[in-house]
This record gives sequence, structure tokens and C-alpha cells, in this order.
Amino acid sequence: MSHIVIIGASTGGLPAAYEIKEVLGKKHEVTVISNTETFHFVPSNPWVAVGWRNRKDTSFPLAPRLKRKKINFIGQAAQTLKPNENQIVLADGQVINYDYLVIATGPKLAFDEVTGLGPQGHTHSICTLDHAEKAHEDWQAFVKAPGPIVVGAAPFASCFGPAYEFAFIMDTDLRRRKIRDKVPMTFITSEPYIGHLGLGGVGDSKGLLESELRNHDIKWITNAKITKCEPGKIFVDEYNDRGEVVKQHEVAHKFSMILPAFKGVDVVSQVGEDLVNPRGFVKVDEFQRNPKWKNIYSLGVCIAIPPVEATPVPTGAPKTGYMIESMVEAVKFNIKHDIMGYAPDHRATWNAICLADMGDTGAAFVAMPQIPPRNTAWMKKGKWVHLAKVLYEWYFIRKMKKGKSEPAYEKYILKALGIVKLKSKIVNK
Repeated sequence: MSHIVIIGASTGGLPAAYEIKEVLGKKHEVTVISNTETFHFVPSNPWVAVGWRNRKDTSFPLAPRLKRKKINFIGQAAQTLKPNENQIVLADGQVINYDYLVIATGPKLAFDEVTGLGPQGHTHSICTLDHAEKAHEDWQAFVKAPGPIVVGAAPFASCFGPAYEFAFIMDTDLRRRKIRDKVPMTFITSEPYIGHLGLGGVGDSKGLLESELRNHDIKWITNAKITKCEPGKIFVDEYNDRGEVVKQHEVAHKFSMILPAFKGVDVVSQVGEDLVNPRGFVKVDEFQRNPKWKNIYSLGVCIAIPPVEATPVPTGAPKTGYMIESMVEAVKFNIKHDIMGYAPDHRATWNAICLADMGDTGAAFVAMPQIPPRNTAWMKKGKWVHLAKVLYEWYFIRKMKKGKSEPAYEKYILKALGIVKLKSKIVNK
């Protein structure tokens, strides 16, 4: 019998646990280690921040769901990883032995890289449910006495979609409250141009998103390096294509949300360069295995992927849900094959399919593969995307609660799109 341990239980770790248990069966043991006892659906956080969702809508306890699938659960933070001994030491001192390890921790939020950034400083975040709830508390006060808003992403950020989403969601909420005219908005991003998305652009993402920002009266600053945040002020150096500072901005705000850079979590990054890159992300080969320790696999935001291209202000490459699901598929089959004595042969596709909500409409983009040159690259806007995202949220959470082991993101999103398009045809007729 083999013991497979998964660190992390979010949108990568939880589907991985279900699917690995399903494919390996009763003869092998699966254990999930998580620093939280609750699953949170991270893509819903922008809605939580403006009060369109709450904790009950987007989260549920992990232990009973995993127990139902005969998967062990330990609600403790992993503190030390000993890959040579195949051991993990937990915060309470427990030592967990493993035959295979799957690292699905998600990222460490690097607020410390910019002075004053983050909920402990002078800006908000929607990266965690706790952060989104804190943002909502201040949002409730803000709408009673509105003023300027700043939203965007810091240097080395890699997940730009939620920043765009949150800008348009706030815009929609303010228009519904009839106070949008009292709120100047500025989008500040380390991207070299609007719609870069850490992907070098996808289809007409530049033109589409620039047009949407203009139509919603949202100004922007690109090639922006946020240098520090103070109460009511964000300081920005704007660069040209040669990497030279061409302008310095002092942008006032009464409410702000800036996505931070991501790094690898401490339990992983402290192992050193054989496991991680300089930013602490896990090194993997084409089969999602670490090159040195072949029984360590990794998936999701915590893996090392080089930037798509060099940019004047550093940006990272995003890891989308669709892409993460393909990693889950590769990991589960490669572990199974290794147990059976076969060579690994499953590779993640690393295609990007993403639904970005824009309040009362949305934009969908497809990049296949995610890193150019691509076979397919397009981006479309429509109310159907907003509906598809709502449906996808409901479908994913429902399936995770039931412990379904079918591939998550790919099937869910395609089902969501199919149902929404069908409904749209009926309505249009």
C-alpha cells in the first residue's frame, strides 16, 4: 500500500484528493493536510468584497466531505518538509510519512515587497476569503461616503484577471447604488499594456479591455511599479519600454485593492534550490514531478512557470483553473503508473480557458497553449459570460461538496458554457 499526501485543499488540492483516491482505490491511502479546515471558492472573492456573496455561499467544512470519500484529513499547517526522509512535520509536531507527496499549497502573498501594501497596511486584497470580508466591511462604509478608487496589481503579480474583474464589479455595484458619478477610478498595473494578463495578450484582449475601461470611465496606468502605499495615497513609478522611469504618480484613493506578487510558501521554499526556484515556486518536469525527488509532484499556483516574456516592470505567468485541472489529471495518472511500475506518460496541457466577470456582463478568453505561440487565441465579451461564471460557481461548489471525482474545471466550465448558450438561444428566439 502507498500513502499519498496532499498539502493544500483549495481548487487544486481538493479535486486532486478526490481524483487520486478514485483512480487508486481502497488499497492505497490518501491524506490531505491543510492549514484551514474549510474549503473556500477563491474565484468568488470579488463578489464577497462588494456583498454579492458571503462566507456561507462560497465555503464548506472539509473534514466530513473527505471522510465520506475515505480520505484522511489533518487540519494543521505543514511546518517542515524533509524530502530525503519522505516526511512532513506539522505545526503541532506530528510527523507524517509519505510515499508520494503532492504540493498544492497555493501561493504566499508577498505584501511585504511593497511598503504599506495589503490588509495589514493601507490597501485591500481579494486573494483570500478573510481579505475579501475585510474589504466588504470597508466597502459598506465607503458607499456611504464615496471617493476615489484605485485597483490593480503590484510588480511581479501574475494573476491579473481578478483585478480587472473587481474594477468592473465595483463599477456595476456603484451604478446600481446611483453613486458611480461620485467615484473617480484608476486602474494601476505592472502589465506593459492593458489586456496583457501576464500572457502577452490573448486575441484582442488589449483592444477589448481598453475599450471597456474607457466605456466605464476608468483611467489606467500601465508599466506601473507601485513603490509604496500610505493612508489615502499610492506612489507609482511609470516606465517606458526601455525600462526607464518616465513619470512618477501620487494617486489618491478612499478605497483601494491591489493584488500582490506571489511567492512560494515557507514550508516549500525553505527546502532550497533543488525543490524551488528563487521565488520559492516548485520546480516540476513535464510530468509534474520535481526533477530531484521523483515522488514529489506539484500543481496549481505554487509551481514554477517562467514569465511569457520580459516586461519593463516584472510580471508573472498566471495559472488558470483549466490549466490546474490538466495538472491534476497528469499527477493522478502518473502516480498510478509509478505505483504499477510504469513510466509516467501524462502531461498537463497548460491551456487557458477563463471566464472573467464584469459585473453585469463578462469576457471569456481561450489561449491554447497558454504560452505562445498558440494554436488558438480569442477573447469574447457578452452577458452569457457573466451567467456562465455564476453557473460555474454553483456547479463547482456543488460537486466539491458531494465529493465528485470527475475532472473539475474542464467539464464544469464546458457544461456551464453549453447550458448558458442553450438558454441564450431560447431567449433570443
